[in-house]
Amino acid sequence: MKVLVFAHRLEVGGTQVNAIELAAALRDAHGHEPVLFATPGPMVELATDKGLRFIPAPDAGRHPSPARMRALRAAVRRESPDLVHAWDWPQCLDAYYGVHLTRAVPLLVTVMSMVVPRLIPRAVPTTFGTPELLDRARSAGRHRLGLLLPPVDVHQNAPGAVDGKEFRAAYGFDADDILLVTVSRLVEFLKLEGLRRTVRAMAVLGREIPPLRFAIVGDGPARRDLERLASETNDALGRPAVVLTGALVDPRPVYAAADVVVGMGGSSLRALAFAKPTVVVGEQGFASAFTPETADHFRYFGMYGLGDGDEDNAPLIAELRRIVSQPERFAPLGEFSRDFILRHYSLESVTEQLDMLCREAVAGRSPLRVRVADGVRTATVQVAGGVLPQGLRRQLTRLMTAGPPETPTRA
Repeated sequence: MKVLVFAHRLEVGGTQVNAIELAAALRDAHGHEPVLFATPGPMVELATDKGLRFIPAPDAGRHPSPARMRALRAAVRRESPDLVHAWDWPQCLDAYYGVHLTRAVPLLVTVMSMVVPRLIPRAVPTTFGTPELLDRARSAGRHRLGLLLPPVDVHQNAPGAVDGKEFRAAYGFDADDILLVTVSRLVEFLKLEGLRRTVRAMAVLGREIPPLRFAIVGDGPARRDLERLASETNDALGRPAVVLTGALVDPRPVYAAADVVVGMGGSSLRALAFAKPTVVVGEQGFASAFTPETADHFRYFGMYGLGDGDEDNAPLIAELRRIVSQPERFAPLGEFSRDFILRHYSLESVTEQLDMLCREAVAGRSPLRVRVADGVRTATVQVAGGVLPQGLRRQLTRLMTAGPPETPTRA
C-alpha cells in the first residue's frame, strides 16, 4: 500500500517525530510505501535519516488552504497513493476538501492533541491518542474511530542507548548536580504554563536543594519570556540554576543526562522509556509524578492533566521535592516506568495497530453522498467562524446538486 503521510510543519516536536517514525515503521515492518508531504523544517533531517521520500508542502496560516490543496492534488496525481494519512485537523481539512471529497482518495486522520476537534468530518476514520479521548469522541456521535497511542522507539530511547555526559559537559552541569530537564517546544499553547511553573518551583527548591539545576531544551516564541524568568531566578539564587539550551533535533542525550524529567505528552513518554523519574505537568496548575499509583490514570487520560485552576504552585513544588529529595528511589521508579512503556507504547505495537487502521480506511470508503453531507456539516461550522474560502463554498454548493464522477485511486 502506498501511503501519503500529510504531516505538520516539520518543526522540532513530538507529533512530527511520531509521524516520521510511524511512516518508516510501516515500511520496515509491513512493506508499505510511505511518502512524506509536509512544510519543511528542521525535522526533515530525521525523515532523511529514516530514508523517507519527502515532498515539500507550502506553509499555511489558515485551513483549508487553497495553496496546500493545490500542492496536495498535484502530489496525489504524481504519486497515486492508496491512502492519505493526515496528522491533526489542519491537514485533515486540506486533505478532505482537496482530494477526499471530490476524488474519493481514502483518508485517515490522526489526532495527538488533547481535544476532540469539531472541525474533523464525522465520517472520516479518525484516531486519538488516549482511551479517554476515544470515549469522548464516541459520546460526541463519532463512530469510525481507533486508538493510536503515541509511539516510542524503545530501542533508540533506552538506558545506555546514548551517553548523556557530553550534554552535561557542554552546558556546565557537574556530575554531582541533580539535573532536572524539560524537552519542549517553547510556545504558549499547552506548554508555557508548565514551563513557567517549573522555573518558579526552582526558585524555591533551588534554595532547599543546592545541587538541583534545571535545563530547558527547546525553542519557540516563548523563549524570551522564559529567559527573563530564568534570569530572575538565577539572580535570586546567586547561581546558574536554570539554563536554556535551545532546540536539539536529537534530544536523546538530554534524557540520558537527566536525573528527573518534567514534561507532558510524547516528551514524558520518552523520559519513561529512558527509565527516568518523571513529573507530568498540564494546565490550570496540574502536576503529578508518574508512579505505580498514578500509572493507570495516565494510561487512560494521557500524559497531561487539568488542575483546579488554583495559581498556587504548591502541587508541583511538592511533587518535585518528593522525587528529587530521594535519589535512592530513582532506579526502582525508573525501572517501573520503562516497563510501562514496553507494555503499552512500543513503536512495534503501535505500528501494528496503524497498519490495521490503514487497511480498514482503504476498505471502508465512503460514498459521495456521505462525503458531501459530511463536508457540508463541517463547512457550516467553519462558515460560522468565518474561515471557509468562497471558492470552497461554491464547490460544495455544486456538489450538492450534481456530484462529479468518482475518481479511482491506485490499485
